[in-house]
Amino acid sequence: MTVIPIDLFASHISLHHGGEVHAARQAMDSDEDGWRLTAFHAKTVADVHGDHWEVHPEAEEVVSCLVGKISVYLRPEEPGQEEEEIRLWAGTAAIIPRGRWHRIELDIPSNIMAVTLPRGSRLEKRTEA
Repeated sequence: MTVIPIDLFASHISLHHGGEVHAARQAMDSDEDGWRLTAFHAKTVADVHGDHWEVHPEAEEVVSCLVGKISVYLRPEEPGQEEEEIRLWAGTAAIIPRGRWHRIELDIPSNIMAVTLPRGSRLEKRTEA
C-alpha cells in the first residue's frame, strides 16, 4: 500500500470502527457512520456558517483553532440566559457537549479543525443574526 499526503483542507478523514481510516472530498453528508475529522480555512463568517446554530446529537465535538483566533458560542439552554463564549487561539481546542447547539465566530481569519460523529447533525438559522 502506498502512503500519500492528504490535503486536510480539501478532504475529510473518516475514522471507522475496526480501525479503518479513509480520506474523501469534503461533503456535508451527515448520515455517514464513524467519526469525521475536518479542517478548513475560515476567512469570513460564511466559512463557519456563523448565521446558523449547529448541533451534533450523536457525540461531543472537538473544535480546535489551528491558526488564528475564534470564538465558539453555546446557545442558552434556558430562556433569558446569555450565550456562553469560549475563546480559542492557535493551538487550543474545546469539547462541545453532545446535543448542545453552538456556532463559531472569527476574530481573525483562522484555520479550524473539528472532530465529531456527523450522523444526525443539523443546522438551524439564527433568528437573532
